[in-house]
Amino acid sequence: MADDMLRVEELEAVLPSMTRWRVPGGRGVDWAALEVDLGSALPSDFRSLAEAYPVLVFGGFLKVSVPRPGAEALWASESREDEILQDLYEMGDTEGYVPFPQSGGLISWAESDSGDSFYWRTSPADPDAWPVVVRGDNGDWSEFPVGAVEFLTGVYRRTIHVPGMPRDFPSDSPEVLGLSDRID
Repeated sequence: MADDMLRVEELEAVLPSMTRWRVPGGRGVDWAALEVDLGSALPSDFRSLAEAYPVLVFGGFLKVSVPRPGAEALWASESREDEILQDLYEMGDTEGYVPFPQSGGLISWAESDSGDSFYWRTSPADPDAWPVVVRGDNGDWSEFPVGAVEFLTGVYRRTIHVPGMPRDFPSDSPEVLGLSDRID
């Protein structure tokens, strides 16, 4: 867990505007309940990010979807029932990727405002070894051998290039917004 917080701190160093949204003492996500509902454990770097921050929107473009305390079952359900991915899969438009809960299936953790999707490929068995897979709105599929937090750090450091993204992604000095944990 300490290594995972170091990864979160590296992301904060690249995007200092995100630190204003950090929740002191953690958010209190019920990971045990979420993972039972989902049918899988999740990567520890993502868990560290989700404990420290609410849903984050980077540069008005990229939204990282973390579970809200009290709404873990909803997050798990949305992850299991990705209709867009399922439709693409049924049309044979996923370049061999499959939806979760199939073995090695994709679980979404972020999306862009232009229709790009960011997933984990749930293989190998250890969630901390799951690579990030990106489906660009233009149909490009790319895989990166890093976790979600390291991926975000690399993108905003400009050491990871994601094919098919808009030319202005990532923007210079993107503002990071946090969305409320309130459940209405």
